[in-house]
Amino acid sequence: MSIIHSVSRRDFIRWAVAAPVSLNFIDDFLPKLAAALQEAVKEYPIIWLQASACSGCSVSVINTIHPSIKNVILEQVIPGHQLKLLYHGTLMAATGTLSLDTARDAANKYKGKYVLVVEGAIPTKEKGIYGTLGEKDGEPISMLEWIDFLGRNAMATLTVGTCAAYGGFPSAEPNPSGSKGVTDVYQMLNIATPVINIPGCPCHPDWFIGTVAKILLYGMPKPKELDEFGRLKLFFGRSVHNRCINRDYLDEGIFASRFGQEGCLLELGCKGPFTNADCPIRLWNGSTNWCINAGAPCIGCTEKGFPDAHSPIYQRR
Repeated sequence: MSIIHSVSRRDFIRWAVAAPVSLNFIDDFLPKLAAALQEAVKEYPIIWLQASACSGCSVSVINTIHPSIKNVILEQVIPGHQLKLLYHGTLMAATGTLSLDTARDAANKYKGKYVLVVEGAIPTKEKGIYGTLGEKDGEPISMLEWIDFLGRNAMATLTVGTCAAYGGFPSAEPNPSGSKGVTDVYQMLNIATPVINIPGCPCHPDWFIGTVAKILLYGMPKPKELDEFGRLKLFFGRSVHNRCINRDYLDEGIFASRFGQEGCLLELGCKGPFTNADCPIRLWNGSTNWCINAGAPCIGCTEKGFPDAHSPIYQRR
């Protein structure tokens, strides 16, 4: 059953005249509303510096599946929060001076408000001449200088991968370049910017995305949320051995003596008992597999001192 209300001619004319005014109001108001909502979104500028690295961590992170890297850097992964990737030497279209000017300008514009992401170790010997990035007045600019400039002016620093966190392969003996991890370099340069380490060779994309999401939602982690090596306990709070699929073999004293044989891989150099990471439950390559499930021992790539402290890789220590 429908109810029809009668409308007087006078009311109809008044509404007809008012309608265009309302439409003009909407046309004028909606763009302003959209702009206001966009301004309400809190942006986090990111400058991603690649130092002595193989770019493996960048490759790993951009292969993130949920969310995709496009979602991470172009959309609001966390409602009300937007990442703004301003500089990444590999991903950006610009090259040479143009790209480096972008990094420098962004650091000046967002001084104290941007997050610095560092990938790779920092050469420190002979004023860092063993690793340079660009030139100034015809002279090479060392990565050490870039770290000093960008790190000192950042709100926080995230190290992506073991090389950036602790030195990794570039700092292995004999280390002719004097390469170091970011925390050690900051101590050397008296930089007080807080550092969160996200190690791994490479870094798992979930560890990076998860750390960024935690910062967006809750701010910088409290000291109790980090372990002694500056890692989030959320991802690095338990050992690989603790949740290993071969744990029962160890408890039963069954050890593999050659690759492909059933048993705990401890005798073949597995570093799982003293390696903290959630690889057994997180898996890699889109949750497809992980080292031990593929028959290889854990090499301890998330730990400080890797690779020297864990060598030889395939012998028990």
